[in-house]
Amino acid sequence: MFKAVCFDFDYTLADSTDSIVAGFVHGLTGLGWPAPDREAVRKTVGFLLEDSYSILTGDLDPDHQARFRALFSEAAVERQRRETTLFPGAEELLRGLKKQGVKTAIVSTKRGDTIQIILERLGLADTVDLVIGSADVKRHKPDPEGLLFALERLEVCPEEALFCGDTVLDAGAARNAGTRFAAVLLGTTPAEAFARFCPDHIAPDLWDLAGWLGL
Repeated sequence: MFKAVCFDFDYTLADSTDSIVAGFVHGLTGLGWPAPDREAVRKTVGFLLEDSYSILTGDLDPDHQARFRALFSEAAVERQRRETTLFPGAEELLRGLKKQGVKTAIVSTKRGDTIQIILERLGLADTVDLVIGSADVKRHKPDPEGLLFALERLEVCPEEALFCGDTVLDAGAARNAGTRFAAVLLGTTPAEAFARFCPDHIAPDLWDLAGWLGL
């Protein structure tokens, strides 16, 4: 159906909840804020860390945002690399796309080196052609910079590509880039939130997404 399929990472292909929450607790309490509620943290996954900090605290001070990122990284990065798991069907989906000759990329606000290490640990580095992380772009989703950069590297036109993600940030990036979009309901965003983006498909899980793609 597509020459390239690109994915968000957290809550689309993978679950890093425990390590992310640990990072938020360490970062926020280190700056004098109360420990956050787990579900409140989950609802910010997909945003840039600095934006998540401001969403939870209302503090827009760039120095505090930068300090939060540093504290978050102290507690979370190594745990994410060791503990992140893939959702059921993710491995089969990635291997199925590779077998069909479809190019793949991950476009995420997560650190690209962390994603690469996770894929290598899980034996799936060979199934993803390209990883675009937070440090690879200046403007983040819903800005299309990361997605367009990935497609340029893959040598695929936007109209020949599909972006799969779990948030309206992902849906906005797909619309702004001119790609097709499939919503994946493995995060905290309900199906009805995607209606205004007219997604090509709404997948309750990755087995369903694979079936829709004909894998």
